[in-house]
Amino acid sequence: MLQVLQLDVRYGEVQAVNTVSLEVNSGEIVSITGANGAGKSSVLNAISGIHAPSGGEILLDGENIAGLKSHMMVRKGIVQVPEGRQLFATLTVRENLLAGRYTGGGFLLDREIPETILSQFPLLRNRLDSLGSSLSGGQAQMLALARGLMNNPKLLLLDEPTLGLAPITVSEVFELIRQLRDQGLTILLVEQNVRQTLAISDRAYVLESGRMVMEGSGQALLSDNHLVQSYLGITRS
Repeated sequence: MLQVLQLDVRYGEVQAVNTVSLEVNSGEIVSITGANGAGKSSVLNAISGIHAPSGGEILLDGENIAGLKSHMMVRKGIVQVPEGRQLFATLTVRENLLAGRYTGGGFLLDREIPETILSQFPLLRNRLDSLGSSLSGGQAQMLALARGLMNNPKLLLLDEPTLGLAPITVSEVFELIRQLRDQGLTILLVEQNVRQTLAISDRAYVLESGRMVMEGSGQALLSDNHLVQSYLGITRS
């Protein structure tokens, strides 16, 4: 489905991503892990069109889409759920969900929320007329995930979906991500919560200082003592 080949991302004179290559196959959860500042979010932002890459290719089903604007990426089937949720605080839950259907092409005619979304996120059903600002952190993250699904994406990009959440909510979010994969959705996940991320990942990549340093199955990487101690900062108990 997705191939990233020799990707470079720069911010002025700073090179955040250096010749990174990765692959995401249909129906997989693939994760990108690494320390803060490793370039993980920069990879997602290049794939979703938020920040244009300075080099390399991004192939979706064989088509090079590198450099397309974000609304065009959405039309191609790539949707990113950004770090920090970025909801519209003064809009209702319903309006936030409907915003997920907007792709820059005009007015929204269908103002109904699909039953599949409400079934997947039952806590939102009774909050449709509540303001985004009234939601707890966990509820807001569920809304952000639901909004990302409103356009039936081919590929869902998740940037730190458990950031700032209580432990019980973190587990709920990871379980939801696993369920979405089991339903056939393809997911590229960036997360600081390494143990739970690798546990649900079919495959994973490790970034360090903008370069890819390791890849493998989630379970294989999780069981690699050198990896978890040197790159991911996990100490075995």
